[in-house]
Amino acid sequence: MVTSSQPRVKCGPVRKGSPFFPLVAIGLMLVSLAACGGAVPPPSRRVIEGDLGTWHFRRYQRTVDVEVYVAGNPATAHTASYARTEAEKAGHLQEGDIASVFVTEYKQDKDVGAALVRFARRLAQEAGYVVEETELGGQRVFRVIGHGEAWAFWSSGRFVVKVGGRGLEKVPAGIVNEYGRRYPSRVKDGALDEPLEERAPTSGTKDSKDQKE
Repeated sequence: MVTSSQPRVKCGPVRKGSPFFPLVAIGLMLVSLAACGGAVPPPSRRVIEGDLGTWHFRRYQRTVDVEVYVAGNPATAHTASYARTEAEKAGHLQEGDIASVFVTEYKQDKDVGAALVRFARRLAQEAGYVVEETELGGQRVFRVIGHGEAWAFWSSGRFVVKVGGRGLEKVPAGIVNEYGRRYPSRVKDGALDEPLEERAPTSGTKDSKDQKE
């Protein structure tokens, strides 16, 4: 609390020539991004290792078992699992109380978006899933429903993000929103119906249903 007996200190503007100017500029930029809900850089281990609203972070895992294969473009997958906070506190977790996130990182962004479109089409045509292109959590995604599962996929440069799980009635939009800030969707409107150049199958040796289990 400032009283009348305390001297006032005048604070002048930070000049561009000041050694503190770069630090001040960076700080203001980060505050502005946070205030506006703008994009933020991907985490160092690619998944968010912290709570997301009513979802409590449980564990991280790294794997080389990549779901959407792109020929000549090696990739690594990073996974995170989250539990509903209320169910976890109650000590009674069911299948629908767990949500998983897979972030697949490719060496380059070449053919990643097209490979995801082909993968989504095969899920609908060969694996019996209902696949639709829609908006969720502020992102353009492929929503996949079927066999007791609910997922959302989208591509973002050299990344493919997958959010959802078994037993879920719907994909958690809040989790999609947080990952979308770090991996903005590059799925184009109408991508499922646009013609693509024919290429070799991109789902590896396992069938699509097995890969999602």
